[in-house]
Amino acid sequence: MLLADIGNSRIHIYNGDEVTHLSHHKAIERYSHKKLQYITVKHQLKDKLKKLDNWVDVSAKMILKNSYDTMGIDRKALCLSHSSGIFISAGSAITVDVVEEGVYQGGFLLPGLKAYLKAYADISPALEVELNPNILFEKLPQTTKDGISYGIIASIKLLVEKHKSNKKLYISGGDGAFLSSFFDDAIYDETLIFQGIENALQKG
Repeated sequence: MLLADIGNSRIHIYNGDEVTHLSHHKAIERYSHKKLQYITVKHQLKDKLKKLDNWVDVSAKMILKNSYDTMGIDRKALCLSHSSGIFISAGSAITVDVVEEGVYQGGFLLPGLKAYLKAYADISPALEVELNPNILFEKLPQTTKDGISYGIIASIKLLVEKHKSNKKLYISGGDGAFLSSFFDDAIYDETLIFQGIENALQKG
């Protein structure tokens, strides 16, 4: 059985071994005849998805104890991948959530890395840069590129570490591999959401 996480811009499909990332149109075109269970945050697609006989929406089965009503279904699924930890999804937005023994403790949202960079570029063309993947936190930067990289990454890192204590750190999402490189013990895995879906389906 295929699993899918339907996001705002793409559909991520997991076959048990690997994840395929496709546009909404291409994914539906390629997989409409396959049996597939999915979660979705793309409300505009819901009517179209309901017409696909082989696709089943399992969003209602993503039950996370103590979570709030408007919490994104993808965040719930990510938090269901392990019973305890701090869970980061680094995509269009960066979400950070804490779970202890299967109970949601709370979390917060930050702009995604691309949104941070766009905000700087909107201030001035002189601030349009790419992130430095080798930025050092031990000393203050002396270039614009490093100053912006430091400001973005250090602020995310400090907030996460404030709430981490001895919890395991799990990271997923399109910028997850990049972000995980700034944490010594982060576990990056693009299948975390699908592990959460599988765990929820086994319980349901």
